[in-house]
Amino acid sequence: MATATVVFVPYWASGHFMSMIEAGKRMLHAGGGALSLTVLVMQAPTPGKAAEVEEHVHREEASSGRLEVSFIRLPAVEPPTGCAGVEEFNFRYVELHAPRIAEAVAALTAVPVAAVVVDLFCTPLLDVASELAVPRYVYFASTAAFLALMLRLPALREEHSDVFEEMEKDGAAPVPGLPPVPRSHMPVCLSRTNYRWFEYYGRRFLDASGGVIVNSCAELERGVIAAIADGRCVPSRPGPAVHAIGPVIWFNGAREDDERRKHECVRWLDGQQRSTVVFLCFGSIGWMSTEQVAKVAAGLERSGHPFLWVLRGPPAGSSRYPTDADLNALLPDGFLALTEGKGLVWPTWAPQKEILAHGAVGGFVTHCGWNSVLESLWHGVPMVPWPLYGEQHLNAFELVAEMGVAVELEMADRDEQGKSIVEAAGLDKAVRGVMGETQEGRKAREKAAETMAACRKAVAEGGSSHAALRKLVREIAPDGVMQLPVARKWHAG
Repeated sequence: MATATVVFVPYWASGHFMSMIEAGKRMLHAGGGALSLTVLVMQAPTPGKAAEVEEHVHREEASSGRLEVSFIRLPAVEPPTGCAGVEEFNFRYVELHAPRIAEAVAALTAVPVAAVVVDLFCTPLLDVASELAVPRYVYFASTAAFLALMLRLPALREEHSDVFEEMEKDGAAPVPGLPPVPRSHMPVCLSRTNYRWFEYYGRRFLDASGGVIVNSCAELERGVIAAIADGRCVPSRPGPAVHAIGPVIWFNGAREDDERRKHECVRWLDGQQRSTVVFLCFGSIGWMSTEQVAKVAAGLERSGHPFLWVLRGPPAGSSRYPTDADLNALLPDGFLALTEGKGLVWPTWAPQKEILAHGAVGGFVTHCGWNSVLESLWHGVPMVPWPLYGEQHLNAFELVAEMGVAVELEMADRDEQGKSIVEAAGLDKAVRGVMGETQEGRKAREKAAETMAACRKAVAEGGSSHAALRKLVREIAPDGVMQLPVARKWHAG
């Protein structure tokens, strides 16, 4: 039985929520039974997201096994009104939960609370842990590079009255530990209107007394992690401790040899030759205009490579989330017939991790969400970055310029939604490259294979992330850590 509990407060977006829960389970395993995990679940602000979070919670409650994991569903709050944008809304909505978080933590009397860990977008709640005199941490589900940039934002504001004017003048932005980042690859979330919110989060990371737990590893971002540790991000005061415990990837444990459970996309891949298929998938909110779909279709046809393309339809009404695609309406006339047997266009959700684990997949055209990137690296699949939103443009820059595991995709102008337009010729060139037809692509394929081995070594016994995780747990529960082997499921695939 655990002698202390760690309280987690995750953000409701699936990529944040599941990454954080998986990190917590790793901490419990490393603690050898000394710790339990208490997850305080905020009700998401929309019915769709609330249902999605509840589905995750139900699955975790049914599968946690011998690990002591409990979920406490917090009472709903009245959503804030009069917000200038989604960033302000999310900030205010989280902030309104502070009294409920305080009450829930104070009610945990069965065992001591060893620490409180909040998502990067839940940093207003650090004050609750501070008032309760509990060690506090931030869980950062993205790259160490984005963390370094966010830590740097307050100082950039102090150094330059107009940060964006400086970046536009220089044509690049300083991210400690990286080569100069072109303005075109800065996170699109750092617009003039949103900058102050991310600057706020960057300041609050310094209030995490225990530091920041980041879903990365030294093997992927050694220079950036060193820059944070050396104080290059926050010149005026010590930066936060960084606990790089990644890659943190959730595996559902499904057996690959169970034919009855195989998804249709996986069955289709079974009929393809090894490392010949290019996989295209753009995350939970990625979709394309009819014009862009036509360009992608032409590029894939020109490349001549087999493909598996997850194509979603535009959102309905005010929703941000794509719908199941009407392929006959979206795709050019005759495309499905022309590519029959050579390609599969899938109009709804697809099991991305299973697809990337399949031996037939040889390249991945991705929106560069960090979870998707880690899944691709875990399976040694080189990438073609097609960033869409958030910090994904910075991720794309790292993949090409720093890690060398991707082939750059030429971007044209932006459309009315602000999305970069990709021409057929550009996609054709990038697909041919990532599938090994160019020297750049062959190097990316070799580097992706090396990075796969490095990532798996990092989380294995004696690896850098395994050591960081053990050190983190010793800080939280210094008297209760036992030596246990790394869980088998973290080496799935």
